[in-house]
Amino acid sequence: MDLSTTYLGLTLPHPLMVGASPLVDDLDTVRQLEDAGTAAIVMHSLFEEQIEREYLGTMRDLELHANANPEGLSYLPEPHEFALGPHAYLEQIRRIKEAVAVPVIASLNGTTVSGWLDGAKLMEQAGADALELNVYEVATDPLQTAEALEHRVADMVRAVKSRVKIPVAIKLSPFISSLPNFAQKLQAAGADGLVLFNRIVMPDFDLEQLELVPKLLLSRPTELPLRLNALAILHGAFKGSLACSGGIHDSLGAIKAVFAGASSVQVVSALLQHGPSYLQTLREGMEEWLEQHEYESLGQGLGSMSLATVPNPHAFQRASYMRVLQGWRPEVN
Repeated sequence: MDLSTTYLGLTLPHPLMVGASPLVDDLDTVRQLEDAGTAAIVMHSLFEEQIEREYLGTMRDLELHANANPEGLSYLPEPHEFALGPHAYLEQIRRIKEAVAVPVIASLNGTTVSGWLDGAKLMEQAGADALELNVYEVATDPLQTAEALEHRVADMVRAVKSRVKIPVAIKLSPFISSLPNFAQKLQAAGADGLVLFNRIVMPDFDLEQLELVPKLLLSRPTELPLRLNALAILHGAFKGSLACSGGIHDSLGAIKAVFAGASSVQVVSALLQHGPSYLQTLREGMEEWLEQHEYESLGQGLGSMSLATVPNPHAFQRASYMRVLQGWRPEVN
């Protein structure tokens, strides 16, 4: 069965790849992922704050004022809490490129347009085949408009694209009021692809200590429909590559993502639960389903369930919305 796809200009044997995660911090695990057949490797994110600390000397400023008063304590993790610092990150790119033959996609995580974006060029020089720009941000300032936030992200894309020649994908958060319009802006700024979506990390509350408790839960299949809806909206409207990230736990989920419009399917939580070899299980399951349903290739189904196939997407979405609400019935035991 032909599962081949093209993502960010990279020709891949299939769409399944390991997403940004701690899995690629260890070279032995990286080799296991290649043995299991990963189409590409997305590296753990390097954060804007890490680069600024190392290259702009903010660490010294933080240490000088850290204990000035309780309100001055830094919210940022200490350097030892990050898996890799900036220099070690670049070296890890080189090591992975030497260890495996699959494409390596580096990841930058930040929210502002500043000198840290020069890190993109260093990643390219270290051997990265593409770059994933993770713009994770939850708006907290009531004076910040959605337009201003989108404008800043578009400026970041333009800044990165001015520094590198490799393809650049943007990993977005799901809370965007007009996703198709924003996608058009990113396309105009030079984005080669979009990754849908970043997982919003919601901390828990410790009511005894009145503190936030960082808590990261692995994704669940119930998170996939949000991605499918966004992929279906953007396929055909965005001219670059689309990737699905979050909620892929079985072969059917991966096929749904492709049929919605994804040319790449990033898997993390399922691999953390079942190990790198689960990639092979997912691929074999996709092949089996496609053969049973008499497809000659996965490409035949790409975008076949997207809104690009619907004459009036808005009316279709409204009708689907009403049908879902009106169709609920209590389960009968």
